[in-house]
Amino acid sequence: MKTVLLTGAGGGIGSAAAKALIARGFSVWGLDLKEPDSLPELHFIKTDLTDPESVSSAFETLRGRGIALDALIHAAGLYDLDSLVEMEEERFRRIFEINFFAVCRVNRVFLPLIKKGGRILITTSELAPLDPLPFTGVYAVTKAVLDKYAYSLRMELQLLGISVVVLRPGAVDTGLLDDSTRALGRFCENTELYPVNAGKFRSIVEKVEARKIPPEKAAEKILRALDAKRPRFVYRFNRNPLLLLLNALPDRLQCAVIRKILRTPGK
Repeated sequence: MKTVLLTGAGGGIGSAAAKALIARGFSVWGLDLKEPDSLPELHFIKTDLTDPESVSSAFETLRGRGIALDALIHAAGLYDLDSLVEMEEERFRRIFEINFFAVCRVNRVFLPLIKKGGRILITTSELAPLDPLPFTGVYAVTKAVLDKYAYSLRMELQLLGISVVVLRPGAVDTGLLDDSTRALGRFCENTELYPVNAGKFRSIVEKVEARKIPPEKAAEKILRALDAKRPRFVYRFNRNPLLLLLNALPDRLQCAVIRKILRTPGK
């Protein structure tokens, strides 16, 4: 029986992945602050991924049971939305801590348990390789940094016989979309610099998120990456054609398009 460690096991993609993996006969160890419902087969360890001691404690639990990992899957993540010059520093730091530093921490701590020939799957975003949109900058930057980190990690861990795979999903119907809705509402209510622009941006976000797919589709990609004899570095799915089209434009033209769409009347 193959064994995997899954972060974000209580979230949308994480919970769907845990169910799919268990159904396929994997032994799944899940790390999260929230335990998924109705999944007794999951070996769950309540873990704060932003707390080094909590992550180390989870590691000691697995090591103490002689667990060796065939794969480490990162499904944990946080979405936030605000203007870069109005966002509080604490919130700014927190999204980096969860989306980037927690991944680095878990990889570093659990590496001794990963078998030779094992895999690390890291979930970034379709936004990671694209030029960021306004008001999504902090989220896009964390995912872009994570994408670069994953590539560097792949370069290094291949020398140890471990593969690194990136998942770049578009909109997925998970708690992250609920977070984005709340963040967008908070931004629209609180922004002093962009009150008109924020309202227009809301309509764009709603159109993008209308193309969301169920988390089970993401779980299918995870299984495909685990099953592949030679997995690709990147698995993309549910890409938004409008975002791709915008990103294909020269930078100056991209800015002009966004300014045209979101500009304040009379300016």
